[in-house]
Amino acid sequence: MLTPGPVAVGVSLKMYFGHREAVRWFDRVAELARTHDAVARGAVEFFVIPTYPQLLPAVAEFAGTPVRIGAQDVAAADSGPFTGEVSAVELAEIGVSIAEIGHAERRRLFHETDEDVAAKAAAALRNDVTPVLCVGETARLSPRYAAADTVAQLRRDLAGAPAGRVIVAYEPVWAIGAPHPAPAAHIIEVAGALRAALQQDPDRAGSAVIYGGSAGPGLLTELGDAVDGLFLGRFAHDVDSLRAVLDEASALASLRQPSARLHPDVETVGNPHGLDVQMQSHGQGKDGTA
Repeated sequence: MLTPGPVAVGVSLKMYFGHREAVRWFDRVAELARTHDAVARGAVEFFVIPTYPQLLPAVAEFAGTPVRIGAQDVAAADSGPFTGEVSAVELAEIGVSIAEIGHAERRRLFHETDEDVAAKAAAALRNDVTPVLCVGETARLSPRYAAADTVAQLRRDLAGAPAGRVIVAYEPVWAIGAPHPAPAAHIIEVAGALRAALQQDPDRAGSAVIYGGSAGPGLLTELGDAVDGLFLGRFAHDVDSLRAVLDEASALASLRQPSARLHPDVETVGNPHGLDVQMQSHGQGKDGTA
């Protein structure tokens, strides 16, 4: 198993927000980040991925917080005659430290191949930008075959990439936008296989495996330490729901620190993977998509 690091929670805003709406959301979420203990002290690695025009306002709004800002794509080249592209060099220059690469929508709508994804992952890594590398099977398979398919995809997507940490977002395509996430047993088996593959690669020290695909409150509690966090979509538009997920991530971070214990007077609920979380009154709310 990978050496436990911070629990990661990410949000991709896709193209849902206009500029003013995004800035208002940044303001509320930045305040949440400043006042959320686990985020403020780095026990939870929190990142936000808005549109390209929203990057500079996001960098400014989250200044002084540990929140990392990411881009929804990155060019394979560092410079040159590539109209419409944005390089990792420029992203790093303005304070962006994460790049989402290989999302299922990029593969489906823009016909990105594993070779394209590998070139972009290499560009990010050579410029000290952490790839959030999206992988996942298209058709619904048994957990065993899904694990094999996804690990093979991961290896293709990192072929030739320089050494460096990656955040692997396991997003089964059939679960994106669905009413419910993939079953917990399915996620656990595939995430375990992805972790094992990363563990076998000496170039990927410190890497993490998170789950996306209709993820929301309650899922991280159910999965426990089987994953390193969650990748959220529309569900995170509701800041209270985002807070609930960050609370669950905080509980998982405490679990990863053996000396940390919940207050004995706090009522807890257990799960088979060993995660105890404080009972919250946020409710399940509406389903989100990744």
